[in-house]
Amino acid sequence: MPAPRNVHRHTTRLMSAILVALGAAMLVSTLVSGGGPLAYGVLMGMLFIVAGAARFWLTVRGPQR
Repeated sequence: MPAPRNVHRHTTRLMSAILVALGAAMLVSTLVSGGGPLAYGVLMGMLFIVAGAARFWLTVRGPQR
């Protein structure tokens, strides 16, 4: 059985990847349906991508305990 810390780390990475994918889907679907650069879907998609990438980066490069 893996250590609880490793399970948490892998789950966080998985959720981060899901956030990035969800943000990309929001961004693409908004742009395909004719949304401009300041459309709600574009802004939210970019925020999801940034949040997911930041979470992933922090699990990889963040402070090690």
